[in-house]
Amino acid sequence: MKSISQRIAEELGVREEQVAAAIELLDGGATVPFIARYRKEVTGTLDDTQLRTLEERLGYLRELETRRAAILASIEEQGKLDDTLRHQIATAETKARLEDIYLPYKPKRRTKAQIAREAGLEALADALKDDPKLDPTATAAAYVDADKGVADAAAALDGARSILIERFSEDAELIGALREEVWTRGKIASKVQTGKEQAGEKFADYFDFSEPLVKLPSHRILALFRGEKEEMLSLTLVPEEIVPGQEGQPSSYERRIAHHFGITDQGRAADKWLADTVRWAWRTKILLHINLDLRMRLRQNAEDDATKVFAGNLRDLLLAAPAGTRATMGLDPGFRTGVKVAVVDATGKVVAHDTIYPHQPANRWDDAIAVLARLARAHKVDLIAIGNGTASRETDKLAGELISRHADLKLTKAMVSEAGASVYSASAYASAELPELDVSIRGAVSIARRLQDPLAELVKIDPKSIGVGQYQHDIGEYKLSRSLDAVVEDCVNGVGVDANTASVPLLARVSGIGESLAQSIVAHRDANGPFRTRGELKKVPRLGAKAFELCAGFLRIPNGDDPLDASSVHPETYPVVRRIIEKTGDDLKNLIGNATTLRQLRAADFTDETFGLPTVTDILKELEKPGRDPRPAFKTATFRDGVEKISDLEPGMILEGVVTNVAAFGAFVDVGVHQDGLVHISAMSSTFVKDPRDVAKPGDVVRVKVLEVDPQRKRIGLTMRMDDEIPVAGQAKERGQNRSSGARPPMKSSPKPARQEESAGGALADALRRAGFDGRK
Repeated sequence: MKSISQRIAEELGVREEQVAAAIELLDGGATVPFIARYRKEVTGTLDDTQLRTLEERLGYLRELETRRAAILASIEEQGKLDDTLRHQIATAETKARLEDIYLPYKPKRRTKAQIAREAGLEALADALKDDPKLDPTATAAAYVDADKGVADAAAALDGARSILIERFSEDAELIGALREEVWTRGKIASKVQTGKEQAGEKFADYFDFSEPLVKLPSHRILALFRGEKEEMLSLTLVPEEIVPGQEGQPSSYERRIAHHFGITDQGRAADKWLADTVRWAWRTKILLHINLDLRMRLRQNAEDDATKVFAGNLRDLLLAAPAGTRATMGLDPGFRTGVKVAVVDATGKVVAHDTIYPHQPANRWDDAIAVLARLARAHKVDLIAIGNGTASRETDKLAGELISRHADLKLTKAMVSEAGASVYSASAYASAELPELDVSIRGAVSIARRLQDPLAELVKIDPKSIGVGQYQHDIGEYKLSRSLDAVVEDCVNGVGVDANTASVPLLARVSGIGESLAQSIVAHRDANGPFRTRGELKKVPRLGAKAFELCAGFLRIPNGDDPLDASSVHPETYPVVRRIIEKTGDDLKNLIGNATTLRQLRAADFTDETFGLPTVTDILKELEKPGRDPRPAFKTATFRDGVEKISDLEPGMILEGVVTNVAAFGAFVDVGVHQDGLVHISAMSSTFVKDPRDVAKPGDVVRVKVLEVDPQRKRIGLTMRMDDEIPVAGQAKERGQNRSSGARPPMKSSPKPARQEESAGGALADALRRAGFDGRK
């Protein structure tokens, strides 16, 4: 039996010593960001992706070992544990395999088979199975015993059949093989429930649908399960195709069961009874069990994929380009309730707020522009951040006119996702952070700060509320939260945090710091002024040596007493930097940023028994560009004038937009009409695209071409390939009608990438969205 570290090492394709070292660090309380960044020598340079996978597999395999021990103890207590069974349990590599082995020994309520055994009918079952020449009725007559509840021969045969059915359905080797065969050959089929056609219209693509289990993508699996949960669809597992002319014949699965137990039909007296027993075992017990297992596997796979999509989108959103420390005006659009205005200075501090009513029904357009101009001039505003919700295009137009009328202000406007802003506004943290402001104004503050630094602002919101997931409400809460928390932790530590300005939610995501310690840091900062050195962090109550080791490298002290404190160089490696200074004969301030000098140095000259080549190489790179931000440069999209609502769109238009969300089947793009359009995966590139995130990420500014527009249903089909021709009339409907059969009607456009799953701009993508994709709008 391989050890946990051996198994993980094989799965990751690394040495066992690397895995063992990483496990020891994790068990010692180290975080993944810390290990990936500052313990490269110990783990042999395992990166954060490998470490996250290692951490996840470690948890699974340890749970498996715990379950293995419990099963061994249970069977041993029953007095049924022999060497063969012990070996089977010891070598089981998955939870499913372990449970298959345990099934016959698992304590259960009294079954029909158990009652039959108590009545002495196991001997009858064995006799008929071992010698099919026996006549079932005549043989069963000898087992009739009214005192044992066996009234007649038919009752005796029923009991014997129950024993064999249980025996057949609890054979671990057989069940495992049948499960994999059904997974490979089976399909899932869905039908609309009677009378639910209108209520379940959003699931219309699945009213008469079937697809092989192994080909089902995650978004369809979750849509099917949601349709079933809402009682709009009926789902059926179809284990194999029925060959015409062979209806009523034993299935290949029944033949496999019979062969496994040596049952053949030779026309003997008990052969038909045994064949019927096999059929009963398959249809009433084994298939039901496999159905539950495979539905669980489908959901597990779909949740894994959907979680990866959500995590990837969240990572891209958190690492979106920051506008930086520039005075910003946030506009939270609205019609009747007005546009909420908040001005924050370069540090994010609220310096002014107001409410204007430029839109219907008030229509005080000129007054609104005057108010905005006054606030912008008074507080030297550089940027205008506009929330992308209701009235966003109208408010964007207002900002555009403000800029044109007051060119001397040199303002720049940008549309900002407001997903989750309302959640933040009503949160306990927002109440504590902005107690004097109304909930509605807090939303405008959040919008402004998101433009300045998306990461710093979005960490204040539960990641699940940010709205970049795919069927997120159908994913297990624990799995999703754990994955998203890991993403936030990696992003925060990857960028680094200013210890003197960071909020409690941001500090709480730093390696080694939780909510309580983050509050202590802020309280100490408020009471004693800004930190001048990283060493002063040790004065924070409850921030001990271990916490300092884990967090110090990710906390920055800009303009402090030691220039290294503003970099990602960990304090424990400062002696290495001193040796570099001695070697160059220069002082630290002149050395930092001096690429010419630093690139002439050999990292190997500064290694020692503690810090090897990977760490010294990182130090030299950091000294060359200290405190560098890994996020991209800030830029904004320019929406086309005159295109403000979906009815303004026309097929063939080429527009600039912002990617708001990415799913397994494509990307959603905001082109400024209050309704995101969909670029299907098949329309994202002229070459085959396996993962849409390889082409576009949330926040990306992209050029798209309008393929289809349906204002009534609010559907917009887009393409990122400018040579795509516009679909012929009625084509989308035809695509939708042919979807369940897998047919693809001809399309007048440039050649599509080979093997791409669906055609661009088609009804399928719209249907997937109708079926519950949890994107914006």
